[in-house]
This record gives sequence, structure tokens and C-alpha cells, in this order.
Amino acid sequence: MNTEFELIAKTFMGLEPVLAQELTQLGANNVEIGRRMVSFTGDKHLMYRANFALHTALKILKPIRHFKAQSADDVYNEVTKIDWSQYLDNSKTFAVDSVVFSEEFKHSKFVSYKVKDAIVDQFREKTGSRPNISVSNPDLRLNMHIAEDRCTLSLDSSGDSLHRRGYRQESVEAPLNEVLAAGLILMSGWNGDTDFIDPMCGSGTLLIEAALIAHNMAPGLFRKEYAFEKWNDYDREMFDSIYNDDSQEREFKHHIYGYDIDIKAVNTARLNVRAAGLNSDITIEQRDIKDFEQPKEKSIIITNPPYGERISTPNLLDTYRVIGERLKHAFTGNDAWILSYREECFDQIGLKPSIKIPVFNGSLECEFRKYQLFDGRMKVFRSEGGIVKTEEEKRKMAEKHRFKKNREFKRRLEEEAENESGDIRSFKFHSLERQEERERAKKQPKQRQRRFDNDEDRYYHSNERRMGRDRNNPKGFDRNGNKNRKKY
Repeated sequence: MNTEFELIAKTFMGLEPVLAQELTQLGANNVEIGRRMVSFTGDKHLMYRANFALHTALKILKPIRHFKAQSADDVYNEVTKIDWSQYLDNSKTFAVDSVVFSEEFKHSKFVSYKVKDAIVDQFREKTGSRPNISVSNPDLRLNMHIAEDRCTLSLDSSGDSLHRRGYRQESVEAPLNEVLAAGLILMSGWNGDTDFIDPMCGSGTLLIEAALIAHNMAPGLFRKEYAFEKWNDYDREMFDSIYNDDSQEREFKHHIYGYDIDIKAVNTARLNVRAAGLNSDITIEQRDIKDFEQPKEKSIIITNPPYGERISTPNLLDTYRVIGERLKHAFTGNDAWILSYREECFDQIGLKPSIKIPVFNGSLECEFRKYQLFDGRMKVFRSEGGIVKTEEEKRKMAEKHRFKKNREFKRRLEEEAENESGDIRSFKFHSLERQEERERAKKQPKQRQRRFDNDEDRYYHSNERRMGRDRNNPKGFDRNGNKNRKKY
């Protein structure tokens, strides 16, 4: 029987309850919500599954030592108490990432150096030689977290941030993070029971994440590797069984639609959808939001319009006015969810939201608002049994100011961004007046990612290291690159 141990799943501020629910459904024990993280316990099998199946986790960490430290020397001494031969030998490489919230430890890189020195010195003393550092592709990744004098040193079982699914071929300016996109969808309660629409879809992240959720497909399907695959105790047979298990996937009987006014965004989204092998579920067309029409089937809208910060439109407020007008006149009988930042933008929508949920998009404290669209007046809607706010929504609304106590977090985000660039992206902030400058920058040549001729090539490439497996797996392709996916 596998032994349970402590684990930590990291996420964005505001997504902790959603991640906790995912972990509970996955079978995790002792699930407790923290700030930008959820702690839990589980065995090796659960750790593998958490990396592979969670939609809203950025990292899965395995703590190996908790201690208190008042100085860098204390950190050094505590790290030397660990027998590092359990995890490393002189032929392997390692890297240390540090996250510091402390007056005593002001520089996270200095903390990383002290951890590195303690490990290297232990090997040099015992063996006369030492393992090397590799920042880009180490055999072992370590994470040091310091809050005041409380320190936690963990093994990073994920490697690259889990938002890097593997299906994104190209991107548009200021793309929505995949983990945040999945979190928004799960917060809305949508699970594939209606059509899904994003009328301003950009590179298609919300569309693809929606399809994965609708099918209950693991977001790790497209990923090349995880850090735990280089650990001394890696169980390949166990992870192969997790990777090849499609028993929890389900049929999706509805459809997903994406629209965007920018043809470049449309083409980018289509490319990403093809890379994910989801063409049959998602249709993307070029269309202006002002031309949005009432859908024929029951639908939900989830969208992330421009804010006027990282990306803008020539007339930002007018865009939101059009969104409100189209929702009111061409989306009756359905629900719409909008993520945005500026109160004046929400004001232009001109509709009363039934719920407002605070969530961080990068360092921007945004709100995710739900709008119920119905014919006639609210009194009539209620008299006919319509529910404007569920009990769950009322509870969430009562928590909507919970970020107020974490204002200092916003100041620290920029400091931390350098340490966790894989987790929370560093965003550039633009004013509306810099639109022309951005347009000029777009025209400059830039290095493009590798392109693939078709869905099969992309999928086969991203999983070529797994070709030794049983390729009868419905998720995969055979050795000749032929699609072998279950058709619902």
C-alpha cells in the first residue's frame, strides 16, 4: 500500500476553492485552502494524477522539510540536515526556485544560492565532487518558500508550469492563461450541458479549455513531460496506466463557438484547436461583436474582452456598450459571464450582474461577473419562479471583498514575478495612446514556434517519448502517426 504524504497545489488568487473541489473529486485527503495554494495529502499515484488531470493547478509541490530560519546561515544549516543522496547524485543536475515574503530575506535569489551551496557542500564533503546546476532542464527541481521565518523546502513534481498544456501553437497579444481560463469555466458551473460561446475568443484558450472540461479530458494529454519522471523513485508503469486511462471521459452532445473581429486571432485559434484535436467540437469564425445574433440552442457565454491595460480597442468603452446591447437583445434566456478590470467598462454594459467574483489576471484585480438575460421585468421573472441568485452565489457575493486584506499581495506580485515567471506571467501595461506603438511592434519579425502539417503530426510529436506504450489507447496515435481516438 502506498504511503500518503503532504502535497501542495499552487494556483492563482481567486481559484483556490475551485482547485480544492477538483482535488476532492480526485480523491485527495486533508484538503485545506490557503493563499494561492491548496494543501492536501495523497500517495504517489495521486501526485501523478494531480499533475496530469487538474485543470486549475500551476504546480504540484512535495514538501520534504519545514523549518524556521532567522538568517541565511539558518537556511544553510537546515538544508544540510537533509540526506540529499536520496534525491541526487553527482551525475545529475538540479535547480532551486525561491519565493520570499520576509523582511529578513529580501532577495529570493540569495536564498536560492544558500540552498544550492548547502547541497553542493554536502556532496563535496562526502564524495569529493558535486552535482551541477541546470536552470533550463534540471534533473531535480526544488522550491523554497519563505513567509517571515517559516520555511518550506519542496520537490517540484511538475517542472514547467502546468498552464503550459502543450496545445498552444501560436498566441495573440495578452493571451488568457490556460489555468485561469479553466478556472473561470469551472466557476461558472458549466460542464458541457449547453452550447458554449466566446464572442471575443482571441487565440481560443477559453474554447479549448471548455472542450476539455466538457469531455472531462485531462489537460496533461498534450504535455511532453513532468519533473517527477526524472526522480529516482519514478514508477513509469503507474504513470502509463494513468495516461492511458480514458474511463472518466464523456460524450459532449453540444457545440462550442468562437468569434473574433481580428482574422489573425481567428487563424491562431483555429491552429490551436487543430493542435488539440478538437475540430469536431469547436467552430471559429470572424465576426464583430456588434453582429452577434441570438443562438438557436441554449448557450452560455464566457468571454474576456480587452481591458485597456495589456490590450485595447480603438474605442474601449463603446465595445462594452455594444456587448451589453447584444446581450440584452440577442442572448435572452441564457447566462453570460464576463471577466474585466475597469469599473467604467462594466458600467457601459448597462446590465445588473447576479454575481461578482474577484479574481487576479496577472497582477490585475479583476471581477468575473454573471449576467442573467431574460425577457421582461425582473419582478415577472421572479414571480414565474426564476432565480436571480442561488444560495451558493449569495455566499460567494458575501466573500467578494475578501481580497481587500491582501492588498499588499499586489505590491509583491511584481517582485515575485521574476521568481515565478512560469506561474504568473509578467504583463506589460499599456495606455490607449500607445496603440500605434504596439501596432508597429507587431510588424517586426519574430521567431515562430515549430509548425506541424496536421493534428496528427502535432499530437504525435508532443507524445513521441511515449511511443513505447500500448498505442491502442484511444487518446493516442499508433507508431505510424494514425489517429486512433474513440469516436463518440
